[in-house]
Amino acid sequence: MVRQAYAPLPPSYVPNTTLSATINLDEEVKLAESRAERDLQESLAELFSIIVTLDELEKAFLKDAVPEADYTDICERSLMQYNSILKDETVAQAFGSLDAFKQEWGLEVPRATERIRAGMPSTALIAGSGGGGGGGSGGGSGGGGGGAGGGGGGGGGSYGSGGGGGGGGGSNGPNDGGNVPSGALILEATQDFITFLDALRLGLLAKDQLHPLLTDVIHAVNKVTDRDFENRGKIVQWLITLNQMKASDVLDEDQARELELDINSAYQGFKSTLT
Repeated sequence: MVRQAYAPLPPSYVPNTTLSATINLDEEVKLAESRAERDLQESLAELFSIIVTLDELEKAFLKDAVPEADYTDICERSLMQYNSILKDETVAQAFGSLDAFKQEWGLEVPRATERIRAGMPSTALIAGSGGGGGGGSGGGSGGGGGGAGGGGGGGGGSYGSGGGGGGGGGSNGPNDGGNVPSGALILEATQDFITFLDALRLGLLAKDQLHPLLTDVIHAVNKVTDRDFENRGKIVQWLITLNQMKASDVLDEDQARELELDINSAYQGFKSTLT
């Protein structure tokens, strides 16, 4: 038997010179046919990135690998970006639901799922964290050096643990070394409670009207005290409920009545911590 010097080509292989000549290897492959389609793909990619980032951030925070103030700031910014992107109706329609998006792209992100559904950092939702509301509305309310608890870590005279760069050490809560919360912070929290309850009584029942006001309430409360109090959990539950609604969704009459009762009860519980 005569041996061939090379392996023979498969008998079915026939070079297609016509097809080879029509493919330009230097030509850029377009992933989108229009600018609108490209913008949509970029928005979905941003959402994917935010979800993964939030999951890794939660893992790092649980391991004490990230400072509380940094965690709060990054988490709040990520959630704000997530919600901002989904305000675009085209993006929201393509995104569908969080569960559907995770299934489509094979995402296993239980911690990010919990955080997105809550709509706030865990430091703002859990009493005793001492860092609630840090990166949000508490950034610059302190000016002088007379704020109680100002000796905590970081920004000398700034109010609350969320102000300046102070981290979690400067809490003004009444259980923080026996310090009494400043009158300005108590007044702010009281005003936020009253503003929210007034909004309900005026018939402002849409998610995009109530959620920001209730967020202000929990931020203000956390600046005054990190102690748990009666019906504080009701604030958290309603924040989660509102966060899972669409921006245009409106509470019905029964829900509005229950919400008013719960927040008013939480307000009374908050006042009891000040005596």
